[in-house]
Amino acid sequence: MANNNNSNRYSSEKKRKFFKGKTFILLVGLVLGAGIMIAVYKTSVYFSSDESCMMCHVHPHAEDSWKLSKHVNNSSGVKTHCVACHLPPQNKTWDHYTAKAKLGIKDVWSYMTKDSADFNWNTKSELEHAVKYIPNESCKECHQNLFPEGITQDGITAHLYYDENEKKLDLQCISCHLDVGHYNPNYTHGKMTGLPGVEAGTVDTSMFFKEPAQITSFSNFQEQIPGTPVSIKMVAIPGGTFKMGSTEKEPFHKADEAPVRNVTVSPFFISEYEVTWDQYWAFYRNTMSEGRTPPETVYANNSNPDVDAISGPTPPFGFPDQGWGYGDRPAITMTHYAAETFCQWLSKKTGKKYRLPTEAEWEYAARGGTETPYFFTGNPKNFSDQGFWRKFFDAKTDSISSYVIYGKNSKNKTQTPDLVKANPFGLKNMLGNVMEYCADKYDPEAYSKGGENVTNPLVTEGTEWVIRGGDYTSDAADVRSAARNYTKHDAWLKTDPQQPKSIWWYSDIRGIGFRIVCEPDASLGAK
Repeated sequence: MANNNNSNRYSSEKKRKFFKGKTFILLVGLVLGAGIMIAVYKTSVYFSSDESCMMCHVHPHAEDSWKLSKHVNNSSGVKTHCVACHLPPQNKTWDHYTAKAKLGIKDVWSYMTKDSADFNWNTKSELEHAVKYIPNESCKECHQNLFPEGITQDGITAHLYYDENEKKLDLQCISCHLDVGHYNPNYTHGKMTGLPGVEAGTVDTSMFFKEPAQITSFSNFQEQIPGTPVSIKMVAIPGGTFKMGSTEKEPFHKADEAPVRNVTVSPFFISEYEVTWDQYWAFYRNTMSEGRTPPETVYANNSNPDVDAISGPTPPFGFPDQGWGYGDRPAITMTHYAAETFCQWLSKKTGKKYRLPTEAEWEYAARGGTETPYFFTGNPKNFSDQGFWRKFFDAKTDSISSYVIYGKNSKNKTQTPDLVKANPFGLKNMLGNVMEYCADKYDPEAYSKGGENVTNPLVTEGTEWVIRGGDYTSDAADVRSAARNYTKHDAWLKTDPQQPKSIWWYSDIRGIGFRIVCEPDASLGAK
């Protein structure tokens, strides 16, 4: 027994020494590894400095021209360093460091084996050479605002065209802005010449509408905006009476949706889906302004058909489409004021009365003659992610996804209207995709005022505006036909980097848009 005990003690001691040795080696390895990583990082930082770049880039004027450029010599006091332009952004870690390694090896090799006196410096200053060493992602990383203060209207138009057509254009930012990184007194600013919609004289106007649509009956029509190639499909909605709001029996009912009342609305036309970027940019290009017309002036002008000049939006900050695309996607991030101004402009262009829908008109149109939570079959409890059982069972999406762009199917961005089916009135995206402005001010007790039976109600008192329909991030509970919401104007403006704050754009409110209503002429006899 004694021998066995001695043997066990020996074995345990041997194991202890073994693991102690392994632990020591592991700790040494970790320390050495961390040291190597820190050394590599410090080396990387050192060789990312402007001074280290100048060691290899021995062009006699490189440093002087860089210091005279707008990237260094500007009123903001911001100094742009060599690597900010010549390498992919650092948030693209792999691309950044692989590009850095390749360029570094090439620069060192050239420095050691070539004579700089033999270089053709003029050729290396040409655009064909520059595009190889200026990643477009780096330009966009810094210049998130395509429309800086002082930009000309030609510049705004060119940037809009580039932003809309970047994927199909064989152009980079540097294609027009070759002199921003290295000053050249003989350089002429580039232009996107010969591209449609960019320069005066290059636009093919043969497809532009000369006259607005002529309405001869109360039926659907395609509005034609004179002076543009843009049209808007308007759907005829017959007048009628419906039950507006929801009862406590409806899942996810909220207090401001009650009491339910009988509301009668007169006939009206409403756009098939939200105003698109193509339609909104037609307005922007036609009216773009560097001024700030007070909102009260615009709202007053909406009742004045004799207004001649309409001041349109100032340039947006950054990419108003959020990089999701333009075309038929809903125009977003504009303020209620901007939506009202669009209606005023469209009224002037067509000679008709365009405006935002009242809240009653909006819900009447959204329901499409139904009295259920949605205009399609389904219980909000089954579609919503809210509730205890959602911890164990997934919400249903089979029917709602055919009609609504919401949190479950949006891919976290707005979508084009062709992805959803229309409601019984032939309207798309009444629920989901983007919240839509109404003409009413928000009053949480609006439904309790005016009695059980009202005709064409409109709330004009309040500080915020009604918005309806939910958006691409919404839960199914918030895209019910009766669900109400409202603007938070001051809060939404807080992230606007401009001073003074824009009256046209919200920089970060991506889920807001609008659709339009046209009032029918009495001669049409609409009922």
